[in-house]
Amino acid sequence: MTGQTTRPELLAVSGVTKAYPGVVANSDVSFSIKEGEVHALLGENGAGKSTLVKMIYGLVKPDSGSMRLSGAAYAPNEPRQARSSGVAMVFQHFSLFEALSVAENVALGMENPPKLRDLAGRIRKVSEEYGLPLDPDRMVGDLSAGERQRVEIIRCLLQDPKLLIMDEPTSVLTPQEVEILFKTLRQLSAEGTAILYISHKLEEIRALCDEATILRRGKVVATCTPRDRSAREMAELMVGATLTPPERGAKAKGETALQVSGLSVASPIPFGTSLKNIGFSVAKGEVLGIAGVAGNGQDELLLALSGELRTAAGTLSIDGKDVSALGPNDRRRAGLVAAPEERLGHAAAPDMSLVENALLSGATRQGLVKNGFIDWPATRSFAEGIVKDFDVRTPGTHVAARALSGGNLQKFVVGRELSQAPTVIVINQPTWGVDAAAAAAIRQAILDRAAQGAAVVVISQDLDELLEIADNFAALNEGRLTPPRPVAGLTIDEIGLMMGGAHGMEVAHHAH
Repeated sequence: MTGQTTRPELLAVSGVTKAYPGVVANSDVSFSIKEGEVHALLGENGAGKSTLVKMIYGLVKPDSGSMRLSGAAYAPNEPRQARSSGVAMVFQHFSLFEALSVAENVALGMENPPKLRDLAGRIRKVSEEYGLPLDPDRMVGDLSAGERQRVEIIRCLLQDPKLLIMDEPTSVLTPQEVEILFKTLRQLSAEGTAILYISHKLEEIRALCDEATILRRGKVVATCTPRDRSAREMAELMVGATLTPPERGAKAKGETALQVSGLSVASPIPFGTSLKNIGFSVAKGEVLGIAGVAGNGQDELLLALSGELRTAAGTLSIDGKDVSALGPNDRRRAGLVAAPEERLGHAAAPDMSLVENALLSGATRQGLVKNGFIDWPATRSFAEGIVKDFDVRTPGTHVAARALSGGNLQKFVVGRELSQAPTVIVINQPTWGVDAAAAAAIRQAILDRAAQGAAVVVISQDLDELLEIADNFAALNEGRLTPPRPVAGLTIDEIGLMMGGAHGMEVAHHAH
């Protein structure tokens, strides 16, 4: 943008340090944001981005260092103070009540909300001004992830902020919704609102951001102008190493390993999405990528395939054997392993050690229980093998799952499933919230298992990830699955249509 340099400075962070027991989250961090600037904060998971943002938003106090906002000393004790100084934040995980309307949710986030009728009018006006159409009377439980995010953004915009912080805002959006969001952010920037933008998606940052500050292990390692750098250069600054894209071995397609037909199931999740007549097959050595915006049935699909959720109709067979009536352990015995999206609580028991967590899903296939007794030495060596093979950073296998960083726990959870010589692998969000190096390692491990003949289903909201590792691509929309298509030659537009639910058109179009 022209005239960038002449803008006054809005926020200056100088020498900020914050340590927690055993880890320095931020070490002597300094950077500044000008008025109206879209500033990216980049770094792997655990680089210190969220701690830094929490200090700016008043959720965490720095141990040392200082901040200035519009030239005055700035040290918010709590988010309310940050908001009254003009700093607003949209979190990655929305804090909305599903059983309340849009207007009621917005009112809850305001210090002194006006009457609901007046507020509804303001929501309509602001949502139209910024191209984020939203009906104040709708129930939040009925909204898509993209619309829920609009509620959070509009709640912030009603405070007329000088600085808007956005944490991974596009992780739940379709490509079309991302375009709408970017248009809004550019409009805000043109009106002088600064935006601090946290994202893993480097192409997005190149398209949107004026400047970028790159953190590695809590320190600022570089600042750059994203549009002058390639995504690869920025990734290498974040990781501090040269990235090698995953290798795909040439492989012959094997016989069908997983066959699903006419699968329908009611969602057990409040405001969840039921699956409607899902059918697909995956051959040995094939990776099927299933995309979709959050809340379109991904969790339900994983539960239905793993056997945790009994299906109302349809069949599922592994290597030609019908396993529709079997529960999770028997499906494991038949060769199907699964890694759900939610690491803590679903994929791993937070307070159990890594050894115990290895046992939870490995008992059946690894033969870790003999005559009703747990074989602890075998379990321990299974856990140690996972830690070694998947480069899980941990003091040892005796520590509790919750003590690991998100990326390391993810490597452990995925590694635990991939280490069981499976016939069929189902993984939801394999690299969610994982740094670039760990993500590359997990993707490579998935490709290696496929090369060894496993049939793999990867459910993910990260399109780049799917296009990188999948042979065939399908999209989930409101519980329905589009017919899988080869990844080779797919355009982003076609993918957007598939994700947006253009079922009839797409299917008719491809039937000819």
